[in-house]
Amino acid sequence: MSKDPAQRRAIPLPGSALRSVLGMETRPRRSGSIMSASLQTYLLALSALFSIVNPLGSAFIVSTVTAGRGHAERVQLASKIALYSAIVMLVALWGGAYVLSFFGISLSALRISGGIVVAVNAWSLLQAPETTELRKQRQASEAEGIDAVAFFPLTIPFTTGPGTIAVAITLGSNRPYAGEPALSFVLGASAAALTVAAIVWLTYAFADRMEALLGRSKAQVVSRLAAFLLLCVGTQIALGGIADFVHGLTGPAS
Repeated sequence: MSKDPAQRRAIPLPGSALRSVLGMETRPRRSGSIMSASLQTYLLALSALFSIVNPLGSAFIVSTVTAGRGHAERVQLASKIALYSAIVMLVALWGGAYVLSFFGISLSALRISGGIVVAVNAWSLLQAPETTELRKQRQASEAEGIDAVAFFPLTIPFTTGPGTIAVAITLGSNRPYAGEPALSFVLGASAAALTVAAIVWLTYAFADRMEALLGRSKAQVVSRLAAFLLLCVGTQIALGGIADFVHGLTGPAS
């Protein structure tokens, strides 16, 4: 096995393609441009972040939460949520691993706890969706002004919560630290985070229009499917953390 410091062990994430690219992208490349490597990292980081943020499914819940606000105010609110979401993802990507190291928290612990939180929230939405939506709507309506709800609760924990942070930190912790591989990884993963934030803005800003197009009943079906998908993703994150923890106990010392 190569001892190059740029080579790091990939930590499993939801999706076999992402697991593959993390193992491949952290190896020194013999050839190929930074642009092509960045594109590959971008596509697979995008799939991981998009699946956990799930902006399309969340948009219909946001539409319910902000039902008392006008369209112009919703667009302004969506812009702030998208900005805050981009900041959260970028900070988690490039600074999260250092924070964990400072406090002595392992990636396994982060993924287990983050996955459990995501799964519990998704389960609550599936079991009592009306209660959950009414509680979020009450929180949003009681707050005065857009700034009062844009960051909490609509960005954290609703849009980029523990699961998103756990996935972003895991991605960032697997990055190379020198040379062209490091540059391509930074460019690709950062672009993926910004793309997800842009999709958040698009879907949140026009959530009321999409709901009107689909109808209330179909929008509720989409919301429930999104909650079930989020439950599966949260469970997968937690199981991946448990598997990595067990492997660390039983595997050979590195």
